[in-house]
Amino acid sequence: MQRSVLSVPATSQRFIQKALGTSADAIVLDLEDAVTVGLKAQARADAIAAVNGCDWGHRTVTVRVNGLDTPWGVRDILEVVEACPRLDRVVLPKCDSPMHVAAVDLMLSGLETGLKRRRPVGIEGLIESAKGVSAVEAIAAYGGRLQALIYGGGDYQLDMHTILRPVGGPSPRYVVLTDKDEAGTRHRHWNDPWHFALARIVNACRAKGLLAIDGPFTGIDDPDGLASAADRTSILGFDGKWAIHPSQLDIINTAFSPTPDQIVWARDALAAMHAGQEAGRGAVRSQSGEMLDLAQIRMANFLIGRDEAIRRKTSGGEQA
Repeated sequence: MQRSVLSVPATSQRFIQKALGTSADAIVLDLEDAVTVGLKAQARADAIAAVNGCDWGHRTVTVRVNGLDTPWGVRDILEVVEACPRLDRVVLPKCDSPMHVAAVDLMLSGLETGLKRRRPVGIEGLIESAKGVSAVEAIAAYGGRLQALIYGGGDYQLDMHTILRPVGGPSPRYVVLTDKDEAGTRHRHWNDPWHFALARIVNACRAKGLLAIDGPFTGIDDPDGLASAADRTSILGFDGKWAIHPSQLDIINTAFSPTPDQIVWARDALAAMHAGQEAGRGAVRSQSGEMLDLAQIRMANFLIGRDEAIRRKTSGGEQA
């Protein structure tokens, strides 16, 4: 479970220490976009020190390495994985093909042959290009160590030649204009310019049993915009969302958690269905007038199971 994933520059000890006291389900130590070229080697050493030296508790700990086509990517993987037994996953940027996942999988397998690890290191792929979106089903089908796909909105919009600020938000230009109503007024209905990519990514993840994680919303001073973006991808089926500032975490955690009303509905549905089964009925009518059958019971069990998993993880009783 990764409702919220806080991305932190590996070179900032202050940000790393601050991250330890947050409500993030997962932490990403970034060696890529948040680090200038001259600090790449230092950032790698800082990430190793942080993974080994901090008490991460129940959180998932990942390192976002540089791309395989850069001078640093392969060395990032080799050195960080070899030195960090606590590391859970590596985040692979510019994941455009199953071959990229296969290359990292092969490197990790070779490394782990000589390492005494409690469990294998997983892979999370960043889908952040037109190539990546067009190949997302094949990427998700690779399997192996691949555990999650992440939508990288900043690089994706650049690749699509669509520059919007903030990243992850809508655009007043991407609208449908209605015909005139009785008063002679035409209304503008906003659309989501990222819906195609987001829907394709989450569908591929669901088909192959992977976590689907939305990318960051860069408007730090716009909590309403963040809440809207998080709610939108939560409804699409995403499991969580990246954050770039601790102030965004509570909003994201709320969006990707069952609501109190959903839990009340789930418990009432299970009680009604149990009573119906004792009376020999396979479908029952709830007090609110909704017809309940096994499909609704599966929904209710899913909501309750997710709520219980969140409670276990936030109480420190589970490590991803």
